[in-house]
Amino acid sequence: MPSNKPTSNETGDPGAHGAAGRTALGHVTFLGAGPGDPGLLTLRAVEALAAADVLVADPQVLSVVTAHCRAGAAVPHLHEVVQDAAGGGAAGAASTSARAAHLVMEAARGGKRVVLAVPGDPGLDGLGEATSQLMLDCAAAGVLFEVVPGIASAVGVPAYAGVPLRDPQGGDVRFVDARRASERLWGEIGASDGTAVVSTTLDGVVAAAKELVAAGRKPDTPMSVTLAGTTTRQRTLNVTLGSVAQLLKAAKVLPSADGGQPVIAVVGEQSAPARREQLSWFESKPLFGWQVLVPRTKEQAASLSDQLRSYGAVPSEVPTIAVEPPRTPQQMERAVKGLVTGRYEWIAFTSVNAVKAVREKFEEYGLDARAFAGIKVAAVGEQTARALVEFGVKPDLVPSGEQSSHGLLEDWPPYDPVFDPIDRVFLPRADIATETLVAGLKELGWEVDDVTAYRTVRASPPPPETREAIKGGGFDAVLFTSSSTVRNLVGIAGKPHNVTVIACIGPATAKTAEEHGLRVDVMAPEPSVHALAVALAEFGTRRRTAALEAGQPVTRPSERRPRRKPRAV
Repeated sequence: MPSNKPTSNETGDPGAHGAAGRTALGHVTFLGAGPGDPGLLTLRAVEALAAADVLVADPQVLSVVTAHCRAGAAVPHLHEVVQDAAGGGAAGAASTSARAAHLVMEAARGGKRVVLAVPGDPGLDGLGEATSQLMLDCAAAGVLFEVVPGIASAVGVPAYAGVPLRDPQGGDVRFVDARRASERLWGEIGASDGTAVVSTTLDGVVAAAKELVAAGRKPDTPMSVTLAGTTTRQRTLNVTLGSVAQLLKAAKVLPSADGGQPVIAVVGEQSAPARREQLSWFESKPLFGWQVLVPRTKEQAASLSDQLRSYGAVPSEVPTIAVEPPRTPQQMERAVKGLVTGRYEWIAFTSVNAVKAVREKFEEYGLDARAFAGIKVAAVGEQTARALVEFGVKPDLVPSGEQSSHGLLEDWPPYDPVFDPIDRVFLPRADIATETLVAGLKELGWEVDDVTAYRTVRASPPPPETREAIKGGGFDAVLFTSSSTVRNLVGIAGKPHNVTVIACIGPATAKTAEEHGLRVDVMAPEPSVHALAVALAEFGTRRRTAALEAGQPVTRPSERRPRRKPRAV
């Protein structure tokens, strides 16, 4: 009978023991992490990272790949080498590569599953020739390995810059690494009229342009230069081979400040400014590069932050409240026991924190979602409903209109003694919640157990650099989702700078913001965080359009803050 057990090649399992009791060699995955955007990781890359025992990552992609590692995976750092290599050029890069190779082979010989994550694609980018040499070392040592391709920087960055590499006529495309190009290669590319994609550094882009002109390209040949490609720091400049040095200086892109920064330059008619104006989809996102402050915890802000990222923004979550257990837990304990014994017809959740508080109490008593059997469940808001679904409970009632206590009351059925065997509602909520829902339910004939499930207290102040960014205009926008977020943020961090765009979820929140001396620029058409993010994106679009129509550069709000004058000596 054939065995269903996978072979080692199918699983890559290095942990099996050989006939002699020796631990088998491990397994190495050479993984391309793409040019910078975390969303460009392949599905296979995510799978490999989740199975890794050891992750060795180039510092450029460390933050991109660690989010997908399993808990307990070892992540040795190359930090010491990077510090030594800061001004070391090729020697520094070689030192980093040697350190990475040592860590990979040491772990693999110890029977570990190892992932070596490099920028771009392992075959074109990454740690240079050392990656292919390390593959040969694995083969020679009998270590199983695989290659997970990534999107090469020379391909991905032009796509994000709005520069297609082939024209409709299918012209020639040549890729060149300027740091390793020979005089012969420059001559071949210079004699051609095809598209050239040049991988170089900020220091090297001017030299590369001179090489191409010397080899025969015309000085007025269009050239696009993209820095920090595929990230929200991306910046693309339209230049020509002859004007690149002058225009980089005019744009205040000074090689002396960060000359080793990688750039991708595309040379040829494909990178002409007129074409890029039509095809630049990434840098023209409505909130591209905006630093947006979200006064919520990461858990509360997850969907909102994802939505902001889709508009090109960089969200920063800063909690303004902290959640603590009630001072007297007995009331909550009695209510949960009553839930199990059939005391309630309904339970109404008005926040994610209420769901969390009940869930924690359930876990304390060894209960799970089955305890809600026979009880109707109501939820206010998409996030609250989502938290219930994650708990295993599908809400019976969610407001069809306004996502608030008022909206819930509009849909809540009146008590009917014929159809409702029990007339009582369990309402777990914060200690500072309003009485609107309680009063409304009583008017509908229901008895309400209004229970303090958690307390909200003002959070600790954020780090000094965050407070300075808030007060100094480092944020382009701040989203206020309630009056309490306004009061608490001002209390723990200070008032946002007047260049910062203030966006509020509704009239009450806007009024509180104005009472604190803030100018409200954006207000959501309906009280939901989704509508608030859409309203901010529409504001960004109008702002961008107005700048373009006036022939002005598109800038972020934070770039308009007055620069501090240097202190007199």
